[in-house]
Amino acid sequence: MTPSVNSSVETSSPGRRPPRQTLVRQVIESLREQIAVGDWPLGSRIPTEPRLAEALGVGRNTVREAVRALVHAGVLECRQGSGTYVVSTDELASAVARRCATAEWRETVEVRRAFEVEAARLAASRRTPDDLRLLDQALADREAAWRTGDLTQFVEADVALHQAILAAAHNDMLAELYASIGAAMRATVAEAVGPQMHPDQHVDHARLVTAIRDGDPDRAAREAAAYLTTD
Repeated sequence: MTPSVNSSVETSSPGRRPPRQTLVRQVIESLREQIAVGDWPLGSRIPTEPRLAEALGVGRNTVREAVRALVHAGVLECRQGSGTYVVSTDELASAVARRCATAEWRETVEVRRAFEVEAARLAASRRTPDDLRLLDQALADREAAWRTGDLTQFVEADVALHQAILAAAHNDMLAELYASIGAAMRATVAEAVGPQMHPDQHVDHARLVTAIRDGDPDRAAREAAAYLTTD
């Protein structure tokens, strides 16, 4: 159930109506919260403007401004004659995705290198037994995906392995930032491998996982850097 914005404001400032922009910010935060907790999942349509205004206890113009702000941020999308839909649960991911869409391939690879080399170094120092089990499974899935010859399946398996390495680094901020370049990362993997998936395009990540397992940060960093070149 969508919480009333005015009720929370009146509790702290009885008898005084807050400035309009304050109300708009509070509505934005309320809508963000509904999306974050899964009340409105990715791809779902949010309630209509009148229903939101009634539920939040604010005017329709306030709701309209808040929705417009989230549309601009890339979280919501207004579809003529259909309604407003959740297109992203993460404003950072939306902003980064827009930036990555105009980035050169070399730039994206260099950003990946910055993330993945440090993640490998941290993972080698911080990995737990559970992390290692997940890494082993992700590596096996990646190899199995390569053998299918299906590029899309391989790209997803490759991304899953790198995300497992980021998880093993145990740095939530680093993992969230890395997740925000997901689409660009998939594009660089697909381009590096090529649609035909020739054997000489395959890059074995077993040595990287072994370095993390052995707890050798420098070797893990070198292995991660080895396959992220722009030559």
